[in-house]
Amino acid sequence: MTRVAILWHMHQPFYEDLATHEHILPWVRLHALKDYYGMVALLREFPDVRVTFNLVPSLLVQLEAFAEGRARDRYLELSLKPADELAASEVEFILDNFFHAQRQRMIDVYPRYAELLARRGGSVPTEAERRAAVRRFTVDDLRDLQVWHKLAWLDPFYLQGDGRVRSLVQKGSRYTEDDKALLARIELELLKRVVPEYRDAAGRGQIEISTSPFYHPILPLLCDTDVYLRTHPDSPMPRQRFVHPEDALDQLERAAECHERLFGQRPTGLWPSEGSVSDAMVPLVAQAGFRWMATDELILARTLGVTLSRDGQGQIEQPERLYTPYRVTTGGATVCCAFRDHALSDLIGFSYAGWHAEAAAGDFVGRLAAAGRRYRERTGGEDALIPIILDGENAWEHFEGGGRPFLRALYRRLSGDPELRTVTMSEGCAAPRRELTGIFPGSWIDANFYIWIGHTDDRRGWSQLAAARQALEDATRVAAVDDQALSDAREEILIAQGSDWFWWYGDDHSCDQDLEFDDLFRTHLRNAYRLLQQPIPDELFVSNISGLGAAPTETSPVALLTPTLDGEDTSYFEWLGAGALEVRDQGGAMHQINRRSSMLTLVQYGFAPTRDRLYVRLDSDRRLADLLADGYAFTLKFLQPAGVRFVVAMSRGQVGCTFWVRTAHTGGNGWTERGPGSSEAAAGTILEMSVPLADLSLGDGANEARVAFFVVASGPDRSEVESHPAHHPIEATIPDQQFDARHWRA
Repeated sequence: MTRVAILWHMHQPFYEDLATHEHILPWVRLHALKDYYGMVALLREFPDVRVTFNLVPSLLVQLEAFAEGRARDRYLELSLKPADELAASEVEFILDNFFHAQRQRMIDVYPRYAELLARRGGSVPTEAERRAAVRRFTVDDLRDLQVWHKLAWLDPFYLQGDGRVRSLVQKGSRYTEDDKALLARIELELLKRVVPEYRDAAGRGQIEISTSPFYHPILPLLCDTDVYLRTHPDSPMPRQRFVHPEDALDQLERAAECHERLFGQRPTGLWPSEGSVSDAMVPLVAQAGFRWMATDELILARTLGVTLSRDGQGQIEQPERLYTPYRVTTGGATVCCAFRDHALSDLIGFSYAGWHAEAAAGDFVGRLAAAGRRYRERTGGEDALIPIILDGENAWEHFEGGGRPFLRALYRRLSGDPELRTVTMSEGCAAPRRELTGIFPGSWIDANFYIWIGHTDDRRGWSQLAAARQALEDATRVAAVDDQALSDAREEILIAQGSDWFWWYGDDHSCDQDLEFDDLFRTHLRNAYRLLQQPIPDELFVSNISGLGAAPTETSPVALLTPTLDGEDTSYFEWLGAGALEVRDQGGAMHQINRRSSMLTLVQYGFAPTRDRLYVRLDSDRRLADLLADGYAFTLKFLQPAGVRFVVAMSRGQVGCTFWVRTAHTGGNGWTERGPGSSEAAAGTILEMSVPLADLSLGDGANEARVAFFVVASGPDRSEVESHPAHHPIEATIPDQQFDARHWRA
């Protein structure tokens, strides 16, 4: 009898900013509505089928928070807000983000949802197109979009079997606020059912629940980033080597504790994040109490030094090597390991979505039976173990009916096939016959770690992570902050170790939320430095994504400036030719749940004819003098030259300005006030600043040099309110003697 061990991997990264308690992206909640409950509830129809679900703790704790009503994301807030109270910027956000769904299966099948997408414009809109789209949408249109944004993500059990949901779908349009309230109650009801359904399935013995390291890090890279050199010996590496196996163990032990809290017992099985393994992580896996783990077939091939080839039908030609569990013994510890059939797993994940459900299920079960027969022939009658391991959520967006017709056909055929028996991974790994005295270091992708450390952007991220981890060690050693702050900072760093931040760096993966992933990674590290009362490295305010240029609303200086510093728009000509940044609600700020519109509307900048001063002007919808009087401050945060800030604030009823410079940490915040130097500032309707380049240690400007800075607004409590531009600083070259000639126009 061929044993088939199916493992559905359920994973989301940790989207919450622990400083604001906002969940930056909505995917935990949306996939909970569509996949997490139904995938396990479906098994009630097939009591003879046994499978394994791998539930990542970073997903579970967020799901728990949403089910308890403790979690919020901006998508959720705007889906609930009365449609006639939406501000223009909120409408723009909705039109940008409420169509994030697979078009063929989740939008076009609903005429009203498809109509709304057509009204917005199906392609990614420009700024002008976005503003035009806002004008095209009525209040009724917006309310319908708020509803369809959720309806399209609801579980097929609810879409087909819940009378309340069927009525909403049949209504189709002209929804009311009462309809939205009903849908919100259904949403919360569904969220609350997820974890109990897994607990029940495990209790009746139909599923095994395995886990992954808590925040889904690549364990071998936590143990030692130099492990990457095993496959890429000539690769550039991060500035600082990361070697923290104790963090890898912590991620494993926390995962086991979370599992025990939610499901009543410690897990025995582990899907290492991205199937990533190495000799160094095996003893840690055993120490944390795991008896089995799993990875990819290519890892087995590299470990054995063989090629696992396939015939013209895609069948493995060495089944006796692949379809059996192994004992992996290294570092004085032993863990059983199963190796997934990559090709069969990918058929479900990437191929069968376009097939008829019965044909796909028939093809898959036929391949399993043939593989099992070939294994028996090659081993003298032994039973094969065929591990099928893949993502259990994302594929179904591309299947008819959310994948349920295919899954029902698959489970029905597996239940009735005389040659096949489904088993959990623990059952399949119970009696390994073969042993490995080490394991090749790599992941399920090409048996290496290139995706997570091979790009320039990845290495920049690892360098930042290593520096923050060192700052934590230093603060711990000298007891610079209290225990709670140390614990909270450590949590932020553990979150930043997650694989997903690095997955989206580089040129091989991209999504609509690349910038959000990048910003959230750096946010966690910035939060850690704040908790440690250490100065935040300037590079953590700049995107790690290579190739991001200036904002589309930014222009460079084309003339030298002679403004009158009086805080008023004195003359049309005084700022003519200045570089300009038109401020948009963008970047991280646009996701704040209680976000107000940006205070600043325009930043202008340029240089004096003497080339010894930088001028900066800030505009706002409010008088800048009033904002300063209310306790706000405005900072030019320089990245070039590094370690300098220029702050304008109200002091004793007068506008004052001062330079701050970074100093070695001596128990304060790492910055020392240096005074105003020869700077000037004036506030009225606008704020005008004159910053001597000599005070920036840039000399007299005779030699070519550059400045790079962000404009930061801080509230009365000195917390940062907004920063512009969003992802890269304003950059300008100090004019040379040919500047006028280059920019002269008749």
